[in-house]
Amino acid sequence: MYNSRRTKKMMIPIIYGFCVLAFIISMYFAGVIANKYLFNKSDDLQYVDGEITEEIDRDIPVVSTPSVIVRPYLDNDVKLAKSFYDYKADNDSQENSIILFEGTYMQNSGVDYTGNEVFDVISILDGSVIYVKDDNILGTTVQIRHSNNLISVYQSLSDVIVKEGDEIIQGQIIARSGMSSINKELGNHLHFELYYNGTIVNPEDYYNKDISEF
Repeated sequence: MYNSRRTKKMMIPIIYGFCVLAFIISMYFAGVIANKYLFNKSDDLQYVDGEITEEIDRDIPVVSTPSVIVRPYLDNDVKLAKSFYDYKADNDSQENSIILFEGTYMQNSGVDYTGNEVFDVISILDGSVIYVKDDNILGTTVQIRHSNNLISVYQSLSDVIVKEGDEIIQGQIIARSGMSSINKELGNHLHFELYYNGTIVNPEDYYNKDISEF
């Protein structure tokens, strides 16, 4: 009788151990099956490996981000000195958009920004530099072509650090503000123009807009 009871007591832990082991094995195979049939990755997915990312200087966005047009400067002290000529504007606005050069009055084809000091000039969007030239009247000029038929023009520059053919990212410094003969009275400034579909437009109407909406 004693041996029978002892045998029963020994069998209980053994049976319990087999049950635990069987539970662990069943959970393992259930996980394998679930991973294979429920969470199987699509063959259409593509991944970026380390060999690609190591060759890129800047972060790669995980999702696409809107291309919102930014102002061509970062300095908060920069102010609008001369506005874009709009024939629909009031008399005061039109007067502030007239340029007097060598006795001739001209309508301002862009906007002019001034600051207390020389300030950095940046690209308003990603793009490609298509034109860099020194001009005796307009000062040094840089043109950048962007997507959606946009071209930005930066004049009266100094210390230009880009050249034709350069690929530019939004916010990249391309030069510093400078001088021009056509707007001597402004002193140090940036003259900025924006073309959309070949037509010159008022840049002040396009800042903070997503180009995908054009």
